[in-house]
Amino acid sequence: MWLYRAMPIIGELATRSYYRVTVSGARVPSTGPVLLVANHNNSLVDPALVAGMADREVRFLAKAPLFEHPLIGWLVKGVGSVPVYRTQDDPTKVSQNVDSFRDVHRVLAAGDVVGIFPEGISHSAASLAPLKTGAARIAIGASKQIGTDFPIIAMGLVFRDRDRFRSEAHVIIGEAFRWDDLVGDIQDRAAVRELTSRIERAMRAVSVNLQEWEDEPLVRTAEAVWRAEFMQDALDERDDPAAMVRRLQATTQALKALRHGDAAESSWRETAVELRAHGRILSKLGLTAESLVTDVGLGEAVRWFVVRLPFVVVLPISLLGAILFWLPKQVTVRVAAWVAAKEGDDALVTHRVLAGALIFPLWFVAVAAAVGARWGWPAAVLALLMQPPWAFAALTIGERRARAWLTMRRYFLRRLERPRLEQLRLRQRELAVRLRTLLTSLED
Repeated sequence: MWLYRAMPIIGELATRSYYRVTVSGARVPSTGPVLLVANHNNSLVDPALVAGMADREVRFLAKAPLFEHPLIGWLVKGVGSVPVYRTQDDPTKVSQNVDSFRDVHRVLAAGDVVGIFPEGISHSAASLAPLKTGAARIAIGASKQIGTDFPIIAMGLVFRDRDRFRSEAHVIIGEAFRWDDLVGDIQDRAAVRELTSRIERAMRAVSVNLQEWEDEPLVRTAEAVWRAEFMQDALDERDDPAAMVRRLQATTQALKALRHGDAAESSWRETAVELRAHGRILSKLGLTAESLVTDVGLGEAVRWFVVRLPFVVVLPISLLGAILFWLPKQVTVRVAAWVAAKEGDDALVTHRVLAGALIFPLWFVAVAAAVGARWGWPAAVLALLMQPPWAFAALTIGERRARAWLTMRRYFLRRLERPRLEQLRLRQRELAVRLRTLLTSLED
């Protein structure tokens, strides 16, 4: 429990250092018992995201083998996790879940927050796995002690590219739903099944559930085209991760309808093929659907350059940082890949974060020691203090440098390839109109 109080801060630092995190939707109540339920595709990164973005201390349920894991067992215990004993791990210990559930009921009755991943496993599937009934039984059992129902809140964890460093991670917090009609006996199987069904609906409302991972580029392209063509004036909704997830869900449902013969198949197939081709062309040109629509004039381009001119001055910080921190970065990546190869793809980011949290501080100390051996201990202390902010500054400047390069490239590309891009622009508009027509036909 020694890390329990610090878990929100640790979770936010860890996840924001790896991903570009956005949060939208409702808010977790600041007081009182809450049961948080979330999808689970990213091993220990998922509880870190939930704890960091819930803005409250959270006790998690975790599978029992994690408590004895040689690398992360100390962390699982340190944050106050409660063990869950699964049949596939050790059938002789399943009976101990009675004690675990009793502990969780006590935590909720005390007005604290409990987090659980109802799928029961961390996985790399494209959609939610069938939910276990544990979350519903925990809620009903705790409600008996509390005397009433309490908020159950779904948190959707949506990753742009789960394994890629500095990719986007969106946390969508759902609204609490009512289940006071199900408060009662934990042995009431009908109530447990009904509450599990409500939990699943709440989780699906804040997550993207593809039938196949191969659909992901198509769904992303469709959402980007829709946003670029129809959301230019609605800035709040265009940039809202929850609104983005709703558009991704709409396209996903349309593909599902197509596969089940519930839509005009020929129209959908043709549109899907053209969307895939459009996405590949944009990627090859280094463009986005939005940059294809937005034209940047010379005056605006000059102002844009002047505003970013200071970053040219500090560019050496990024370049020197890339050189200085290249070795620990490579060691972190390789160690994490080696460990994750034994545990599954969903554990890769977890071990990158954990390995980085160990390797980079050791590197900072080693560099400081080398500096101290050459210039004395004051220089060593200065080197030790400078390296962490230098690493983050190099990362930030590097990201902005990459975005600046892309923006400049797009500006000149639009001038040099104007006729070709105008045709591509008209094609995108046509695709957006067809997409809107097809989605509307599914809603009718």
